[in-house]
Amino acid sequence: MVYLSIALFFVYTFCLGFTVTSFVKNSDNLLERNLMRIGFGLALLPFLGLILNLLRIPIDWKIILALSLLYPAYCLIRYRPKPSFQIKITKTTVSILAMLVLFGINFYIYASGAFAYPYLEDDDSWSHALSAKYVSVEKTLFVKASKIFHYIDPYPPTYDLLLGLLHQTNDSIYFTLKFFNALIVALSTIFFYFFVKELTQSRNKALFSAFALLSVPAFMSHFIWAISLTVPLYFVVFYALEKIKEDKKWFIVAALSMVTVLTSSPTHSTYFGLFFLLYLITKIFLERKLLVFIAASGFLGLLLSLIFWWLPMILKHGIIGTLKGIGFSIGILQSEGLGPALRGTGDRIYTFNDFFIAKMQNAINNPIGIGIVLSILVIAALISVFLRYKELLKEENHWLILAIVWLAFTIYAVNGARFTFKISPFRAWMLLAIPVCILAAEGAFFLMSISKNSAGDIGKYGMLLILLIGIFFTSTQQKIAVNKAVWPQGGFWLSPSEEIGAYTWMRYNLEKNSNVFTFANNGPVIGMDMYTCHWCPDVQEYMKNGFNESSKEMSQWLKKKNYQYLIIDGQTAKKFGINESNEKLQDIVSSGLFELKFKNNGAFIFKV
Repeated sequence: MVYLSIALFFVYTFCLGFTVTSFVKNSDNLLERNLMRIGFGLALLPFLGLILNLLRIPIDWKIILALSLLYPAYCLIRYRPKPSFQIKITKTTVSILAMLVLFGINFYIYASGAFAYPYLEDDDSWSHALSAKYVSVEKTLFVKASKIFHYIDPYPPTYDLLLGLLHQTNDSIYFTLKFFNALIVALSTIFFYFFVKELTQSRNKALFSAFALLSVPAFMSHFIWAISLTVPLYFVVFYALEKIKEDKKWFIVAALSMVTVLTSSPTHSTYFGLFFLLYLITKIFLERKLLVFIAASGFLGLLLSLIFWWLPMILKHGIIGTLKGIGFSIGILQSEGLGPALRGTGDRIYTFNDFFIAKMQNAINNPIGIGIVLSILVIAALISVFLRYKELLKEENHWLILAIVWLAFTIYAVNGARFTFKISPFRAWMLLAIPVCILAAEGAFFLMSISKNSAGDIGKYGMLLILLIGIFFTSTQQKIAVNKAVWPQGGFWLSPSEEIGAYTWMRYNLEKNSNVFTFANNGPVIGMDMYTCHWCPDVQEYMKNGFNESSKEMSQWLKKKNYQYLIIDGQTAKKFGINESNEKLQDIVSSGLFELKFKNNGAFIFKV
């Protein structure tokens, strides 16, 4: 089942990417052309779900598959192209293959780290399990009751839309979240490489930048949250924007790709808008002309996101209700910043060491730190720019000014805790990593050119080897350590290790998607591959009031609703009281209506 989901992921994305780029001038390189189709398809897939949702058509994998295959099938029938798998071994091809090795390493780090422990991590992932399960079962993004889900309706839904769709073809939400989250984050390596290659017109700088992105601790982890989809798609959109100079029609591809970025995460959708504005303004300043097609892509992308998600949410919840639902405070421009969700749980004032010294122990959602060698390379790049500032206005060097503009902006964003206006400073570390990795490549080539001038090619490649080893020991090792560590299971448990032990037993010993009822928290039930109708009004009501019923009444209700198991855990005791929970357990055991299947100090699991 899981192999079907993996195969379909690439079928959906490749075919949709093929469709959306069919009318523009694509790269002449076979690998680049087809790998970027996956990126454009990844951006278009959730947008297609938004369209179906608004039209009240079920977000069903069979419908999505049919729509994905529609145009490629037409092309096969109409043109009958002869398949050609010949790849010319050029320097560009070798560079792309080397980048794919980096992608493989990156994916292994993220995926093996994600599966290093038998539960979902922290708090966000359990909530995403609920939302993705709802999309998978109900095949819609609209929710009738309010406050049922944190991450859809009115929260931008495309991350959980994607995961819910993928879960329709396998029986494990646990696997779906862990595997595909790690895969999407790792795909950043591919998309970033091609974006930097297009930006700098240098495959070598693109490859070094990709290695830097793999290595820098501040860029992403395998943490399960919506930002895992938002940020990788930055590179897809900016790649399309860079291609506009070759074919103006790329602005349509950029706009369509932009919709998912603008409907996936409040903070980083906002940050994308700021990145885009800085990109547009810098380009206009450098090229001394109004860049109509780039501006049009931004306008069209924003318009489509409004039509297919934000305006329906405002009509349903109102402006204030929508803002509350995505985490904005009502006083958006208050002196303390832009509201609770946009400040972030990890915000603090950072010191020099936080940037310069990467650590083995770090935050799991957005690790911080750049590392000694990468920091030195950024400084070297800035020195290089200063020494040849007269050449900066040449077209081939415009990318350096853009990278410096993004660097200045993200340094401010990361240090936002010091200022009045800020957007979740600790979550800006991954954005700081973007210009850092671009400029690190420039710094590396600057130092290599100095070494070549003094010691020829031996000095040049000797310097490259020193830099790669230095980055590995001061950044890469630290990033691997964080992503391969055993992460905590969240802060809502009363007895974390004992309760997790009970839920782990449940996942390994009960049939997947067995109906399990809890009075406390449905997230762990669904996140550990069991089922409960979290969104059903009668279930929600019984979770509030059913605890006070007799064991006989409880048994009758559970049988009526086809529940097979009941779990009384530490969260239940926290909700209803420890003494009351113990009394209820004694009543359940003595009633003879329930069979005890498992118990420890954290939970009791009964068969109804």
